[in-house]
Amino acid sequence: MGRRRVALTGLCVACLGIAGAPAAELRICADPNNLPFSNERREGFENKLAELVARDLGMTPRYVWWAQRRGNLRNTLNAGRCDVVPGVAAGLEMVATTRPYYRSTYVFVTRRGHGMPTSFDDPRLAKWLVGVQMIGDDGANTPPAHALSRRGLTGNVRGYPVYGNYANPNPPAAIVDAVARGDIDVAVAWGPMAGYFAGREPVPLEVTPVSPWLDGPQWPMVFDISMGVRKDDVDLRRRLDDALERHRAEIDRLLRDYRIPLVEEPGAPPS
Repeated sequence: MGRRRVALTGLCVACLGIAGAPAAELRICADPNNLPFSNERREGFENKLAELVARDLGMTPRYVWWAQRRGNLRNTLNAGRCDVVPGVAAGLEMVATTRPYYRSTYVFVTRRGHGMPTSFDDPRLAKWLVGVQMIGDDGANTPPAHALSRRGLTGNVRGYPVYGNYANPNPPAAIVDAVARGDIDVAVAWGPMAGYFAGREPVPLEVTPVSPWLDGPQWPMVFDISMGVRKDDVDLRRRLDDALERHRAEIDRLLRDYRIPLVEEPGAPPS
């Protein structure tokens, strides 16, 4: 009887030790100044999404902050500094990606009442000042920049860096601010960023998906968005997929709260 009591006592101590052990960490690589996606104050929808998934997996979220510049995946995820990067294009070659949790599109942004382009072939684009997001050299530019260039619309185009001036808060918002001020007639920008900031301007702005959704043989305007993990982290990718599926409805509400233009299928109107 005494031996049984000792054994049970040891078992209970072991149970208490397991219960009291700190949860494993989910190290999240995120940009500290990139709303609506993420920031150091954890106000972005990718912050909330990553923390939702971490809780579901019984893990403690810990951020590894790194500006979203070229080479960030090489220096963070693939260098072993973090375990997951939210908000990457599905199928991105450098990482293994989860099933997509949303699909969005590039959009046109104008002031309400100004008029909205019907497509990249709208003749008004040749007369208007057009703002477009740019990455750098022409070979790495955004799909809308290539679409405008293919039509010879360069003289009246103003480029706005995707990354912006990092010394300022919310640097990508500069292109939407320019529409609100009247510096440009129309902006062509990535939908999640444009939808979020358009709703926060002091004047009413309109946002609509660009057309066509595929420009020429190689420039899609619509992208599926996933979480990225290291290619050999098969188990984590599976667990993330399961967590994303369990919280599908909650994630959809989160995206709508942040005014993310959601496209069910390429060419379909945003929901």
